[in-house]
Amino acid sequence: MSHPDTLKPSTAMTTSRYAWTVVALLFPVALLNYLDRQMIASMKVSVMRDIPSVGSEANWGHMLAQFKWVYAVFSVVGGYIADRFSKRYAICASLFVWSAITWWTGHVQTFEELIWARSLMGISEAFYIPAALALIADYHGSLTRSKAVSIHQMGIYCGVIVGGFSGYIADSPTLGWRLAFDITGIVGLLYALPLLILLKDKPAVPAAVPAPATSSGELGKLGKALGALFSNGSYILLVLYFTLPAIAAWVVRDWMPAILQKEFNISQGHAGVSAALYWQAAALVAAVGAGVLADRLMRRTQRGRIYVSAMGMMLIVPALFSVGNAPGQHSFGLAIFGLILFGIGWGFFDCNNMPILSQIVGPQQRATGYGFMNFVSMTAGGMADWIFGIMRDRGVGLNIIFSTFAGICVLSTVLVLLIRPRDTERDGGAAL
Repeated sequence: MSHPDTLKPSTAMTTSRYAWTVVALLFPVALLNYLDRQMIASMKVSVMRDIPSVGSEANWGHMLAQFKWVYAVFSVVGGYIADRFSKRYAICASLFVWSAITWWTGHVQTFEELIWARSLMGISEAFYIPAALALIADYHGSLTRSKAVSIHQMGIYCGVIVGGFSGYIADSPTLGWRLAFDITGIVGLLYALPLLILLKDKPAVPAAVPAPATSSGELGKLGKALGALFSNGSYILLVLYFTLPAIAAWVVRDWMPAILQKEFNISQGHAGVSAALYWQAAALVAAVGAGVLADRLMRRTQRGRIYVSAMGMMLIVPALFSVGNAPGQHSFGLAIFGLILFGIGWGFFDCNNMPILSQIVGPQQRATGYGFMNFVSMTAGGMADWIFGIMRDRGVGLNIIFSTFAGICVLSTVLVLLIRPRDTERDGGAAL
């Protein structure tokens, strides 16, 4: 097989075009992946009213946490399977299964069934993000990787925005929250087949020195892959950097509709849209700009993506103070300002995580590496959801909670600046 640097111009151009086709194919999958998550948050009041056995805020937080804990464990497995076998099949199977479970969620009748549905949803969705981002990184090199990932992440933001409007559907007596899950599940099932046909894994470049044969099973190989990652100090820093801000982000994503509704006495639909639209729209716009900026800075310094990500993290700090203090100031406008600023910072942060990972981990370990990052992040996010529900039951002030989140993000900024990028691939998998 020819090395990518020696490909004929026509072949290189075809590869370049398909690199962007991959991003286009995965955009709607990313949208669906997060649409379901935001719908459950935006329709909380209707779901709890229709399923009385949910009972308390703590139980609702436990349900949200259950999804994250299951998702966390299977992110590592999903990432390893994508690296070891096929990113394409991991993506398509994940979409098909989670779409079927989304449809089933609209038919649950008890809290126990809801817990099971969210647990199975966590398993199926865990296989998508590590495989998708690693596949994009395979096709895009250092000059386009941040921009390509940012466009994919725009699909996530669009999914959250659309999910925010689901509160209006839940409020409608002729529609309801169950119909929203039915439609979303059917759309995903219908898209899975054409995606399977059109999506392709990037052919692997033969290694210069073949890897020695090993008789260890898949569990042993997974252990070796994780061992190699854990011996990389920059990777450990990235795991911490990826995790700490996500604690605040999951609370914002999962609880903000309910917070706005209660604190400012607005409707479920208005609260759902306000909680999702402003910060996700800001993140959407910021991610594109941050992706372009990071790719350009990479021409000057290998730390370009790190600097852009750190800039975003510093914007998140005042954003969290604003959101936490808005109810005490009786200022809905301050809350929205904080959410917009949070979205801008999150866009800078979110589009550069896989590209930074690609600077410290080789192509054969990226999905596994991102899967473990998801494992730690989602585990912490699940704990945050559960504990936040308990703290709200006990009357702990939002200003105290969100000020703590802000302090954690200051620490995160220090961590990312300590990461040392290196050349992890000679061909770069560049899209021209």
